[in-house]
Amino acid sequence: MRGRVAAALLIAALGVLCVPAAARASVDAKIEQQQHKIHAAHERLIEGRGHLQGAQGKVSSIASQLAQTNSTISAVNSRLGALGASMASTQRKLTWTRVQLDAARRTVQRHDAALKRRLVDAYEHADLGYVDVLLQARSFADFVERWNDVRFIIRANEATIRERRTEEAHVASIESSLVGAQADLAAQQRAADQERHALAALATERENLLAAARREQQVAQAEVVQYEEMTAQEEAALETLIREKQAEEEARREAERRARQLAGEPVAPISGAPGSVMWPVSGPITSGFGMRNHPVFGRFIMHAGIDIAAAQGTTVQAAAGGRIILAQYAGNCGNMITIDHGGGMATNYCHLSQIFIGVGQDVEQGQAIGAVGMTGDATGPHLHFEVRINGRPVDPLGYLH
Repeated sequence: MRGRVAAALLIAALGVLCVPAAARASVDAKIEQQQHKIHAAHERLIEGRGHLQGAQGKVSSIASQLAQTNSTISAVNSRLGALGASMASTQRKLTWTRVQLDAARRTVQRHDAALKRRLVDAYEHADLGYVDVLLQARSFADFVERWNDVRFIIRANEATIRERRTEEAHVASIESSLVGAQADLAAQQRAADQERHALAALATERENLLAAARREQQVAQAEVVQYEEMTAQEEAALETLIREKQAEEEARREAERRARQLAGEPVAPISGAPGSVMWPVSGPITSGFGMRNHPVFGRFIMHAGIDIAAAQGTTVQAAAGGRIILAQYAGNCGNMITIDHGGGMATNYCHLSQIFIGVGQDVEQGQAIGAVGMTGDATGPHLHFEVRINGRPVDPLGYLH
């Protein structure tokens, strides 16, 4: 009788085990489906980030070109200002030179007119002043001396006229030079003004291009935000499935324990979550637990674990013993492993370059489970390590020893 009761109890326990096994297969299928959704969402996110990066590059390039154009316009305006000042200075010099030239010409005209008038008077009115001077000589020597004086006066008059004409020619040359300089400055001014108009048109064109590029950037930014939200939703759904998987693992462990009890086998005491875990990889912490500005997203968001710097390919060890409930690509986390340790505790290992184990496999503390990488959203090789209690992320430093 006692044997039949024991057998019945064992059959009942085995029935309890069969139900979670079927449910476990269903959850595993859901997790796999969710993984495909996350992968597709993350692919769209990567594509959206590529568009955003291209749009940002276009905005930066056009903004730089516009700044260069505006700088050139400022230089041309400065040059135009300098040319205007030179034109004004040249005009003042030209005005004064023309005053001097007019005065020199009047002086030459006066001297020339006086000489001509004297010659005309001598011819028409018998103005024989020079002859009288010569005839009043008292001796031949006095005549010669008087003759030399007359010749000196005539030459002096002629020299004065020549000097005035030379001065007039010099001033006229200065005027011609200033007129040429004025024409050259005017040509430079016209060329600079044309350049300014062309640059203004180019600046307007680039302003329009910049506005279009910024609109494109805004659209790409909105798409990225949308894809990030979609990815976050899919990852949240995966976390829900992982918690469901953990609950199944707890039910499985409890069913196995009851089956052993019914079979009369020795049963170990129920063990809760490990009080501490070992470091999964050696290295400095490059980003701690808590709110931070994400290096990829560029937004201030929660960092659910710690980042441990390590070389690409460094072996990652299980922080504590448990069962693998996730070992696959998981969107932002890249290649990811989740180990259920019992008592509601799980650890996550992200951005792996390789995964050494499979779902459903039991591992011991310190066992190699993967290799450090930079899959998913990572700026360099490192291990993102999380500790979760009943699905809630906690600071791993409170558990690491």
